[in-house]
Amino acid sequence: MHHKTSPAGRLSPRYISNKYAVGQYPHGFSNSFADHDLSDDDVRALAPILPVAILLPDEVIGKTREFMDAFTGNTMYAVKCNPDPIILKAIYHAGVRHFDVASISEVRLLRSLFDDVELYFMHPIKAPEAIKEAYDVHNLRVFSVDYIGELDKILKVLGDKTDLVLYVRFAIPKDKPKGGVATDFSTKFGANFDDGVTLLKECRPYCSRLGVSFHVGTQCEDPFVFEKAITHISRAINECGVTVDALDVGGGFPASLPGPSIVPPVTAFTATIETAIKDHGIKGLDLICEVGRAIVASGGSLIARVEGRKGDLLYLNDGTYGGIFEAGGAIGLRYPVHLIRSDAHRPPLPHQPFRFAGPTCDSVDMMNGPFMLPNDVQVGDWIRIEQLGAYGEVSRTGFNGFDATHKITVSRQVD
Repeated sequence: MHHKTSPAGRLSPRYISNKYAVGQYPHGFSNSFADHDLSDDDVRALAPILPVAILLPDEVIGKTREFMDAFTGNTMYAVKCNPDPIILKAIYHAGVRHFDVASISEVRLLRSLFDDVELYFMHPIKAPEAIKEAYDVHNLRVFSVDYIGELDKILKVLGDKTDLVLYVRFAIPKDKPKGGVATDFSTKFGANFDDGVTLLKECRPYCSRLGVSFHVGTQCEDPFVFEKAITHISRAINECGVTVDALDVGGGFPASLPGPSIVPPVTAFTATIETAIKDHGIKGLDLICEVGRAIVASGGSLIARVEGRKGDLLYLNDGTYGGIFEAGGAIGLRYPVHLIRSDAHRPPLPHQPFRFAGPTCDSVDMMNGPFMLPNDVQVGDWIRIEQLGAYGEVSRTGFNGFDATHKITVSRQVD
């Protein structure tokens, strides 16, 4: 949708800032704004020598509203997915008032932006200093736990409080490797069934409201995974013998990425969740989720330059230590890609699968894809990589000195 050549062929000068990026980039368009998405001619006119991150907050507003219309509970945004204030303001603008924070830095960020949102500290392992500041300074009352030691820590830090809201996080057993997700979060967090049931009993006396939560994992492409998770959780609720008030179905809602199968629409997931809750008799619980990727992925793109080519291996000026972390071996996501030829007059040619290599000296900075591109890719061309609004720029590091970038925000609605 972004890539047709525009008649203008160039961003208006008033949308190009005068601030230079690290390294005093001569074109000086870092951290600038535009009222239209970049066409191929725009990119050729700008001729960026550094990676360019493009933010599309209007797209995020649309995706957020679409999700909120489909989900029957409260939509909570997982801040870790993309904490850029421009994106956070877009999500707020769309109507979200619940935010999942994982660190005291995220707590401070949200409180600096909004004073009327509810924050949920859903990271199961928290520093005692973070717990205290979150409660005392930032009016945060909701905490997640997945083992008795975390409950003990909270009680030791906060003492006898009457307004705590505690969520017990359960691990979700998988019946196959990864369980239909890109990354299985239950390998790191979550109580097993018996421990979780015990923990619900232990938490109940110390909180005003008690919830259960789970997270199926990143980029879940099978709605039935949520049904199996809710089946697991409903058994725990029935067996714990105490009143449970709320259910957090976590995140994992997918973005649309290339692959062997078509990613189902968000309504397939929300309908499966609603049906499973009804079928298992837990419809009376307050329902919330931790959506991230599904509402912000399409709100970010990256333009990377080709610095070398060896057959099907393209060397880019960005990689897994930069804005394309999840394309690497640990997760291996495939992203939609589009070739921007440095010479606009080269004729289009058939596509072939390519691999990418990032700019660092580390041999793990590789992305196998496959990424389908025309087979005439040349050094000096640019590749636009889509669906990087989730876990893209937030994962960037300074390794090997390849951290200098530009950012262009495209918006007609959000400053």
